[in-house]
Amino acid sequence: MGDPALSRRGFLAASAAAGLGITALSACGGDSDGGSSGTTTIEWWNISTTQPTKDVWAALARKFEKQNPTVKIKIVQLENDAYKSKMTALTASGKLPDIFHTWGGGVLEQQVDAGLVEDLTGSTKAFADGLLPVAKEPYLLDGKLYGIPFDIGMVGFWYNKALFKKAGIAEPPTTWSGFLDAVSKLKAAEVTPIALAGKETWTGMYYWAYLAMRTAGIDALAKADADNDFSGPDFVRAGEHLTALVDLEPFQKGFLGASYSTPTGQAAAVGNGKAAMELMGQWAPVVEADAGKGLGDDLGFFPFPAVEGGKGTITEVFGGGGGHALRRGAPQAAVDFLEFFASEATDRELVKETGVLPVVPAAEAALTDANLQAVQKQLKGTTGFQLYLDQAYAPALGQEINTSVGALIAGSKSPGQVAESITKTAKEEQ
Repeated sequence: MGDPALSRRGFLAASAAAGLGITALSACGGDSDGGSSGTTTIEWWNISTTQPTKDVWAALARKFEKQNPTVKIKIVQLENDAYKSKMTALTASGKLPDIFHTWGGGVLEQQVDAGLVEDLTGSTKAFADGLLPVAKEPYLLDGKLYGIPFDIGMVGFWYNKALFKKAGIAEPPTTWSGFLDAVSKLKAAEVTPIALAGKETWTGMYYWAYLAMRTAGIDALAKADADNDFSGPDFVRAGEHLTALVDLEPFQKGFLGASYSTPTGQAAAVGNGKAAMELMGQWAPVVEADAGKGLGDDLGFFPFPAVEGGKGTITEVFGGGGGHALRRGAPQAAVDFLEFFASEATDRELVKETGVLPVVPAAEAALTDANLQAVQKQLKGTTGFQLYLDQAYAPALGQEINTSVGALIAGSKSPGQVAESITKTAKEEQ
């Protein structure tokens, strides 16, 4: 990946672009170690803004406070993109929240290299050793653990069985050509094939990432990152495959201005039966039901199809999970909260109430949803796992992938230009 550390100047430039002032930057970590009252206040930043997760997490915070009367949890909940922007600014300030959401990978690595994140290897060993190994992988850097997972999963297609039946599609497609054919059949049946939040470019990145995996093979992504070179023909071909999809005009009207989780956004379009599919992670059913009505028994799941002639396989998956990290020097109460959140009792509640996949093996019995069981089965049979590209790579590179792919989907960049732009940024970041 080259030098993973971003300069403080680079972080400050990003925070200025995000429109964040000193007031926002000074809000974290300053009141954590109590005061004359003897109460320790822990600031917890997360992205759980949709229901029921928002209320479930708030209730868990209250439960922890009840068990620990001298601790108060201050919750800050932000939508995905807003969270990423503000965390970039806070990293520039050198003052992260006590507990904060992380996807691991390159972003966490930069925060660690800046000396801002607590090494949890020793302090959490008693409970972290019992968590699923694959769930911890994104938070392991040089053999040290810097985050505790609460979820693990993968991105795939969530689809409306009734709309597929209306279009005469008997089974979910397993090949890219079959997928394009299914899109054409849905359009012929006057069904919007795919919902996409074009305003939030990370949603479009999922398509290019999977097509790159299927075309070039999963190992090619790691090599391209190491070599700072995404210009190879297979990466251009991935963009061409995506262009072939875009040319079919598969997305809902106004998709370029649509958000993900709003009442008029991507998840709601699927949840309200207005679009047949979305490419999204394991949290999709919960958000579809929160933003829209939800599909109930009509909701199904299938993995991203194989690309004919490609070097990748359908058993190589793309995704990740959510975890919590601590700012360096966070109080013991923050470690205690991580242990509480990673307990079997909490994990069972999260699985049952919010639809996450279990990271505590003993909590697997709480997983009863058929679609989530299908995701878990796919994960267990995986032959390769790729973390989200905007988290696996350095932040500037991940953002360029999102932006360039968004431009391709909008029709302002060609597949070759996408590969060139990503490579240019990769070389600049080395």
